[in-house]
Amino acid sequence: METERKTQTATEQNADRDLSEQIKKVTKESHVRAESTELMLSFQRGKVTLPQYKLLLCSLYEIYKALEEEMDRNSSHAGVAPIYFPSELARLEFIEKDLEFFYGTNWREKIVVPAATERYCHRLRQIGKENPEFLVAHAYTRYLGDLSGGQVLGRIAQKSMGLKTSEGLSFFTFPGVSSPNLFKQLYRSRMNSVELTEEQRNGVLEEAVRAFEFNIQVFDDIQKMLDVTENKLQNSLTDYKSGQANTLHVPLIRMVLGLFVALATVSMGLYAL
Repeated sequence: METERKTQTATEQNADRDLSEQIKKVTKESHVRAESTELMLSFQRGKVTLPQYKLLLCSLYEIYKALEEEMDRNSSHAGVAPIYFPSELARLEFIEKDLEFFYGTNWREKIVVPAATERYCHRLRQIGKENPEFLVAHAYTRYLGDLSGGQVLGRIAQKSMGLKTSEGLSFFTFPGVSSPNLFKQLYRSRMNSVELTEEQRNGVLEEAVRAFEFNIQVFDDIQKMLDVTENKLQNSLTDYKSGQANTLHVPLIRMVLGLFVALATVSMGLYAL
């Protein structure tokens, strides 16, 4: 029994040192906040709209473009090589297909992203040059998150937006991954094998929290863009209706005034008699 307890304690201690478990622990609160954003709640409630999804795709394109270019450039780096799976995980090609479906062949000219997305991409470029080992935090946050919820969110999006086929939903598919659960186990074991100094490990953990914060800011900014657009549309509609009402009021006022003049004329005529 004593031996079993020692073995269990040793196993728990090793688990506590696993990078994947440490990232999961330090990002727990941020994870909950990310899922509580209005954009993510729309997915969870099955009420995601086409404008929401299209703007999300635009931001995901820029984010994954920056992430995957930096991953490719640092693919032989000791902190990146173990978790470099372009054939299984790369998203850029799939997002491009979706953008072309929704925006047409000239989709690159129509992409619009909020400031938060630009800040996120800048950070990815920065660490790609200065601290490539930090890329593991962003790759873990994005890829495993998308892989975990991909199929479910894809079905929710298709039903919510009324799409008759799966066209426009390529982002949620991972044809290179036959078993998401087994692959996630492999990915975590590869993460845990990355050799890091204590300073580097702490840096990766801080970067994981920062990755979630960036995603939260992107989700919030996308929703703000949509809210502003909707408000402008509502104001324009109100102004239009008001203008229409004023246009109708002018002839009515003229008619009433004319009636008063006519009655006054008749009254004066009767008085003169």
